[in-house]
Amino acid sequence: MKQAELTGLLCVIWAVTLLYGEMVAFWRPSLGSCSWPHQSNNASSSMVDRDYVKVAVLTDPQLMDRTSLPLPPKSLALELAQFFADLFMRRAFHQSVLPLQPDVIFFLGDYFDGGPYLSDEEWKESLSRLKHIFSLSAHERYSNIPVYYLSGNHDIGYGILHSRRAEAIKRYEKEFGSRNHRFAVGKVEFIAIDAQTIDGNPQGILTSSTHDFIKNVSMDVQAYPRVLLTHIPLYRQDWTDCGPNRNSEIINQRILRSADGQEVVYQNYITKESSKYLLDSIQPVLVLSGHDHDQCHVIHESKYGPVGEYTVGTVSWQQGNLYPSFMLVSTSNFVPSTASNAEEAILTQPCFLPMQTHIYIWYLSLFALTLLALLLWPSSGVSVGHHFSDLMGLGKQLISSIRSRTKEKNEDLNCEYEMIWDAEGSMHLVKKALSTPIARTSEKNLVERGTAVMRPTARKNSSQEIEVTVNADTDTDAMAKLLPRASRSWTKRVIKRLVRTFRMVIIIAAVNVPLYVMLLFKDWIDQ
Repeated sequence: MKQAELTGLLCVIWAVTLLYGEMVAFWRPSLGSCSWPHQSNNASSSMVDRDYVKVAVLTDPQLMDRTSLPLPPKSLALELAQFFADLFMRRAFHQSVLPLQPDVIFFLGDYFDGGPYLSDEEWKESLSRLKHIFSLSAHERYSNIPVYYLSGNHDIGYGILHSRRAEAIKRYEKEFGSRNHRFAVGKVEFIAIDAQTIDGNPQGILTSSTHDFIKNVSMDVQAYPRVLLTHIPLYRQDWTDCGPNRNSEIINQRILRSADGQEVVYQNYITKESSKYLLDSIQPVLVLSGHDHDQCHVIHESKYGPVGEYTVGTVSWQQGNLYPSFMLVSTSNFVPSTASNAEEAILTQPCFLPMQTHIYIWYLSLFALTLLALLLWPSSGVSVGHHFSDLMGLGKQLISSIRSRTKEKNEDLNCEYEMIWDAEGSMHLVKKALSTPIARTSEKNLVERGTAVMRPTARKNSSQEIEVTVNADTDTDAMAKLLPRASRSWTKRVIKRLVRTFRMVIIIAAVNVPLYVMLLFKDWIDQ
């Protein structure tokens, strides 16, 4: 494969990855991986749909603001975190929830993150973002879908804040309606309570109004099956199993009160006494809650029998849950014939959204793989093995040169020439191996044979030493020239490869960055 072909292939891989991660991944719930619980293969879909009302339940968007992260307000990092969190929820709502064509939508609280602590200007800005994400403005094309709201602790705070920040409750009720209310969907009645006040000071106005509302509901004749809506889940024992859809560790009860013990500072669940009071007074067949940010299904015991509770996971990917979700609820359009059939009148199905964190991890992994492929891929027309053979050949050449020069030097250094006179008085030079180290040859300079002094031998050895020294210097010069030459060649190749990789990355980015930006803002603009 040539270099241009590799670049083209990587461009296609990146484009497909971006299309999936930024668009196709959100289609899965609406394409069949999640369906309305009342639908079955044994009956006509239109016939079944007429018997049920389709309700989509979302909770804990907790729009990020200056209280969410230890970042300066209006900083670029905070703005980017807000944008990508908002964009995920907008995509989830428009591409996963709305294509399922719900008849009604429930929000179970915590629309803002620092709701009670925001100024009026900041709160209005967050409210504008919330309406844009979930198309809640009156002019939106989906404004004909009824929407019901439930207050959360990040919207109005716990009891300790109610007397100090009364304006937080006033502006919440002005925009979202009463904190305690009831309504019917099909032939099912929903009771929404302000769970943040249920365990507060009994003498407080907000707590007493919540108890008065519950008392009035309990006194009314129950014509339809009831569903209790509470942002804070009901009490459960520590380490209670939450079922197979739970992804994080079980959170146990933790409740903090003020110094006088009258107001709640924080709580994970409603107290055991208040939970029993709600179940016995309202007599629900189902409880829906949020607050926990993860899925949980538990069974509560009441004097009227077991009651199931579904805690719905957060719809945001930046609220501590890698698996954001929402829930589909089918409520019957008929009154159950017997009390035993009441539970069948409300059917539930959890639905999971794309794992955005995993998508970003895959982007980073693909980026690393792209760099490696471009760096290591051979130039066009040259095989990968050819590059390795060049490198091996260079190494072998250096090693063989060193070995051959070393052998010559060893042969000359390990011998000497001796002068021998025959009977006629002629002299002959005989090459003999050294019997002692060369370092001691200077001691033989004074040895004599007959009437002749063996100085010529010393001169011969001295000249040989000079020759060896010259050869050694010649070898050093040759290697000194060869190594820098190889080093320069290798450095040139590395620089050339880096430049080529940078050029190819620019080409891939030029194709896919505009595509990514287009996908980002395609879902952010008004639909």
